[in-house]
Amino acid sequence: MTVDAKPLDAKDFKQAMRQCAGAVALVTVGAEHGKRTGLTVTSACSLSDNPPSLIVCVNRNASAHTRIREEGAFAINFLHEDHALLALTFSGQKGVNGDDRFAFGQWTRGETGAPVLTDAVAAFDCVLAQEFETKTHSIFVGEVRGATHLATATPLVYLRSSFHTPQEMRETVSVGDLDSRHLSWTDFS
Repeated sequence: MTVDAKPLDAKDFKQAMRQCAGAVALVTVGAEHGKRTGLTVTSACSLSDNPPSLIVCVNRNASAHTRIREEGAFAINFLHEDHALLALTFSGQKGVNGDDRFAFGQWTRGETGAPVLTDAVAAFDCVLAQEFETKTHSIFVGEVRGATHLATATPLVYLRSSFHTPQEMRETVSVGDLDSRHLSWTDFS
């Protein structure tokens, strides 16, 4: 069976994706000062816990793309509510490029040598395990070699072309609790 549907217009796709909230993260690479770079993404997520791994989609035009291949390692640093300016800096909107972006924020070197943001909501130091290419982006699979987190930090999310924080977080719900299962299904159906 052949599906013969025409591709969705890129503008319509972008408008629809703006309705999907994403955790804001910095992908950072470069063990040596002067050779570090990074970018802001909402395309990073967990892949597996066996082995612990994440995926991130990186545009092939981004300076970090080639560096991730060269270094064979990178870090994914999820941002908190006070990191909006840092997110803009790493997105290129502040006119700061490459290693100069690391003048902002507090950084350390991970086990792989990748720059790790010390006060990230969660930071994952990864070795490059696999790469899949698409027309414009590569999907990098990183096996985690180190992780840190701040349980008290409020995550930064991107939605409808703006930064936000989740304000209406519910108390932790256990899947094994019959009342919580009832609450969760009735609240969302």
